[in-house]
Amino acid sequence: MTKRTSAKYKIDRRMGENIWGRPKSPVNKREYGPGQHGQRRKSKLSDFGLQLKAKQKLKGYYGDMTEKQFRRIYAEAERVRGDTGERLVGLLERRLDAVVYRAKFVPTVFAARQFVNHGHVEVNGKRVNIPSYRVKEGDVISVREKSRQLAVVLEATGLAERDVPDYIDADHSKMTATFLRTPALGDVPYPVQMEPNLVVEFYAKN
Repeated sequence: MTKRTSAKYKIDRRMGENIWGRPKSPVNKREYGPGQHGQRRKSKLSDFGLQLKAKQKLKGYYGDMTEKQFRRIYAEAERVRGDTGERLVGLLERRLDAVVYRAKFVPTVFAARQFVNHGHVEVNGKRVNIPSYRVKEGDVISVREKSRQLAVVLEATGLAERDVPDYIDADHSKMTATFLRTPALGDVPYPVQMEPNLVVEFYAKN
């Protein structure tokens, strides 16, 4: 098992939830956490514990994001007028790796980061290899011509476990996707409940 896959499954078990909704998640069989103490009876979480878990779950969902990166995005969301939690989710969904994943060009968010890093993606006809690149409304994201027959792409487009959300217009025959609008929290198809309001509370106190 690769380090990336191992980390992905460990996040699921630590959270006690199948946060990506994948059928192979170990949480589907073992709902307790990883490690020798994982089967101990769960104690009730404090307010801090609930806020921390909400932050770790949202951050973990978007792949290999560091705390520094996530905190920077939160700070940007906080500066903009309006609901900070909603703005945070909107900024996360505008990341290029998130859009590539939502468009079903790859099967997982971890694969999306690697796919962008390896130069398989273009934005408005120009090659972009920065996973954190922020797309704008109307941007056209496409898989490069020579990358369209990669096994990872063919696997992803055939997945029945998730659909492309309505804020992205994907055409798998051309391997293009247009980012139509920045979504609200209720528009994002998270397989589990995300609580950005608790993330806001966590950073407000820490």
